[in-house]
Amino acid sequence: MIDLHLHSTFSDGTYTPTELVQTAEKRKLSAVSITDHDTAAGTDEAIAASETCGVRVIPGIELSVFDGDTHFHLLGYNFDRNNKRLQDGLKTLQESRNTRNVKIIGKLQDMGIDVSVDELEALSRTGQTGRPHIARLLVNKKIVKTIDQAFDLYLKKGKPAHVGRYIYHVDEAISLLHESNGLSVLAHPIQISSSIDAIEVLLKKLKTKGLDGLETFYPTQKGKFFNKVRRLAARYNLVETGGSDYHGDIRPNTAMAGNARLRVPHELLERMDRYHHNRRDVTA
Repeated sequence: MIDLHLHSTFSDGTYTPTELVQTAEKRKLSAVSITDHDTAAGTDEAIAASETCGVRVIPGIELSVFDGDTHFHLLGYNFDRNNKRLQDGLKTLQESRNTRNVKIIGKLQDMGIDVSVDELEALSRTGQTGRPHIARLLVNKKIVKTIDQAFDLYLKKGKPAHVGRYIYHVDEAISLLHESNGLSVLAHPIQISSSIDAIEVLLKKLKTKGLDGLETFYPTQKGKFFNKVRRLAARYNLVETGGSDYHGDIRPNTAMAGNARLRVPHELLERMDRYHHNRRDVTA
């Protein structure tokens, strides 16, 4: 079993990359990928942790993108983390996040809510800080009871403390991943639409832009939707991937893959490796 969609303390997860790799070993997973938002900074730590166990670590990342009015997420895998264009592109995203955080805290303060940027930085500790950290700060200070309530009352689009941030058009994001010899994968299609027809329309378009894969194994993609999304992957010659989207304690009732709720077969990684090898041969 594998899990190619995990989040660590380098973005909005609550466990370090080392802790995630150690948990994967306990769960007898053969491979994992730390797919933090807009950063691959936790990958080196995860790889170092993997050297003392049998868990392989695949370099990964999750990017927020848009195409027209549609906003969704792309997963990137097996890219060169030292590629200059990729590093510069991620720096742009990270600076946008930092600017937004300050503006959100300012809006909350204007509403009479006692929070500060210093408190936020102390909570997030390292890596990328985002709205989930602000939500956790609001929970810790007993301003709201839950993360979801923080978003519903203050942080999501249309609410009083919401602030937008810069994200890449999907064309740019795929180009960044490909230029760094990585693969681009459409994340959790169920979160885009429950309509398979709508997903197919999007996949047709993204395939022409160079999309490499589709996340078919995902905790909330079950039954008919799961079977249909796998058929779409085959129809459009897309690599299948899968993962739990595990964030640790920040999301109750979730767990790393390898349990009855989500089992992602190792053969998906073998297929991704073959696809990646062949793609590099073609583009070299």
